[in-house]
Amino acid sequence: MNERILIIEDDEAIVKVLRRALMMENYQVDVAYDGESGLTMVRERQPDLIILDLMLPGMDGIEVCQRLRATGNIPILVLTARDALQDRIEGLDAGADDYMVKPFELGELLARLRALLRRTQQERAVVLTFADLTLDTNTRQALRKGRTINLTAKEYDLLELFMRHPRQVLTRELIFDRVWGYDFGGESNVLDVYIRYLRQKLEAQGEKRLIHTVRGVGYVLREIP
Repeated sequence: MNERILIIEDDEAIVKVLRRALMMENYQVDVAYDGESGLTMVRERQPDLIILDLMLPGMDGIEVCQRLRATGNIPILVLTARDALQDRIEGLDAGADDYMVKPFELGELLARLRALLRRTQQERAVVLTFADLTLDTNTRQALRKGRTINLTAKEYDLLELFMRHPRQVLTRELIFDRVWGYDFGGESNVLDVYIRYLRQKLEAQGEKRLIHTVRGVGYVLREIP
């Protein structure tokens, strides 16, 4: 899955430069122009990394950073014109993982993003478990009751998404964004086909169904007694 980056920045010229550069690097990009909408977008889009300005309208970047850090560990790179030492200290103390000052070199910014994402991927390389199903995110191997399940790349991405969000209803739009990187449109049955493939493999020996349809919304990974 291509990593998703959220830019929280109110300067449209900087947003334009960042969006173009990130998309050329094959990142998925979302943009919020103020802190409140940025926090909402984090909940809805589940980005892999956030580029955050400190001087935002309404809620400032320090408060946004503190709120983000109170609820999760998404990497945050602060990108701001505030260059005083005390500003850097305040930003890092609020929970930022890195701090860059405007004007900035695009190459350095991209390198810092890659470093943060590499670190996060290493931290996230764990064995996920749900019921009798396990998924090793390092070897990309799935097991159910000790039985090896051979998955295609897209089937693996789909299963990993479900296992990182167990019991959470995932909308079709969210799944398309996270697994395929764009919206196929409401008429597409590609997702339904992949869900069927995945169910067939997970239930090949008569095991209980774990991926359930939430009619009109999407799908959920959960146990049904």
